[in-house]
Amino acid sequence: MVYLEITLKIAPANRPAAAGVYQRYKEPFLKTIAGAKSKELLVRDDDVQVLHGFDTAEQANDYLKTDLFTADVVGALRPLLDAAPDVRIYMAA
Repeated sequence: MVYLEITLKIAPANRPAAAGVYQRYKEPFLKTIAGAKSKELLVRDDDVQVLHGFDTAEQANDYLKTDLFTADVVGALRPLLDAAPDVRIYMAA
């Protein structure tokens, strides 16, 4: 399993709107993105993380280039962000 972790700096007041973006695009992600296995929203005091599960690192990288990600998700989140997202890909051992 490969994980795509996107860490977002979002003010607490904007987190409900960010959660709405997560909910809106979770099902399309799971149904239409090649290799997509899971998508979880993790809320911490300092930030919000979205953890995506994939079969391969190539599929995770490919997702970052899709219209679903670049236009829909990023477009909806952009006004809520306090800083640029931190994007990382991990391979489970």
